[in-house]
Amino acid sequence: MKITILTYGSRGDVQPFLPLSLRLMGEGHSVKLAVPFRFRNFVEEQGVDFVPLAGDPEDLSRRFNNVGYNSLKMVREMMEHAIEIGAEVARQTEEACQDADLIIHTFAHTVGAHTLAREKNIPDIHIQTFPMFGPTGDYPNVTLPDLRLPFLNRLTHIFSEKIAWWSSRIGFERVRRRAGLPKRKLYWPFGDDPFRPRTPILCAWSPGILPASSDWPPDVHVTGYYFLPPDHSYQPPAELHSFLQAEAPPVCITFGSMVHRDAERINHVVREALEQTDQRGIILTGWGGMKDRSTRDLLYLEAAPHDWLLPRCKMVIHHGGAGTTGAGLRAGIPNIVVPFTADQPFWGGRVQAVGAGPKPILVKKLSVEKLTRAMAEAETNAFRERARAIGQEVRSEDGVGEAVKLIEKYSNGFHSRHR
Repeated sequence: MKITILTYGSRGDVQPFLPLSLRLMGEGHSVKLAVPFRFRNFVEEQGVDFVPLAGDPEDLSRRFNNVGYNSLKMVREMMEHAIEIGAEVARQTEEACQDADLIIHTFAHTVGAHTLAREKNIPDIHIQTFPMFGPTGDYPNVTLPDLRLPFLNRLTHIFSEKIAWWSSRIGFERVRRRAGLPKRKLYWPFGDDPFRPRTPILCAWSPGILPASSDWPPDVHVTGYYFLPPDHSYQPPAELHSFLQAEAPPVCITFGSMVHRDAERINHVVREALEQTDQRGIILTGWGGMKDRSTRDLLYLEAAPHDWLLPRCKMVIHHGGAGTTGAGLRAGIPNIVVPFTADQPFWGGRVQAVGAGPKPILVKKLSVEKLTRAMAEAETNAFRERARAIGQEVRSEDGVGEAVKLIEKYSNGFHSRHR
């Protein structure tokens, strides 16, 4: 089977689809992975067929961080970013899917990829790294506060679905007019349709962190996280090796792809909190601009593999992105979540709910006092033991294997019905 996977965003939106691609290829399928151009080396180093998409996700990260937790402004910024690159991305995705037997897509491609699959009369499957498009009363849409009543929480999901559908239609029309494209009928993947079954949803997180909801339809599945196999060839730079060997395990601080205009203040808070708690720290600077001079007890690095580094640390402080949350939980160490935007407060809440870390601290409210208090909480036996147990549970799951079984099941069922 020829499979095209479409995803867009930061590394956390791309990396889960590398192990999925590799496992599908191991089962004899041909896979193309279409992601932003900046991830070309990352994808090709794994031996996966790479298709470049226009746009720079760092720009989208900056936009999201500028609007913070305002969900309507997030939608506006996402739409504006999509409109700027829409015509080129549409052309690239059509080329990537030209000979596909199956299209797998994520949030940013929901409507366009499903519409393309319908036009080609092939199946499509939607994969999520945060819960969307599965209305439930258990919790609200990831960008909204918990309203405590199931029917109100369910309404937030229905409302967000309507916004996603209408913003896709409005955005496509603006792109179409700007680029002189022909009119096109768009389709929503998750509605009732007598001519086509609903698009299945696979949720790429651990059921121990967020189980499947009892009020979901049967075509929504929680598979487990998608992790790359360990890279046993990785050799840490000399400065990292020396730092880890010097004394007790450090605290890891990583805010990943977050591009924040207040990076200097955040850096100051982190440094002061480490000093006041007498902790050593490793700060992974990523895209965020938290760069400073390393000291005997503090090391700045651009990046290091989370699956290698985090188990060598005593705790991790991070932004709550889906990928980093999964890596932090898998490492079996306490997580302190400092959400910046989007779904991050939601995952911070889940970390707290399962007992793997203290209450999240919104980045706009981050202070030395709050961070030192959270670090002291995270060091207690209760958090350490619970984090260790969750790590064992996450490591025991085979999310990629479960996803591949479901992908083959749904695609085979679709093709058998349409012969």
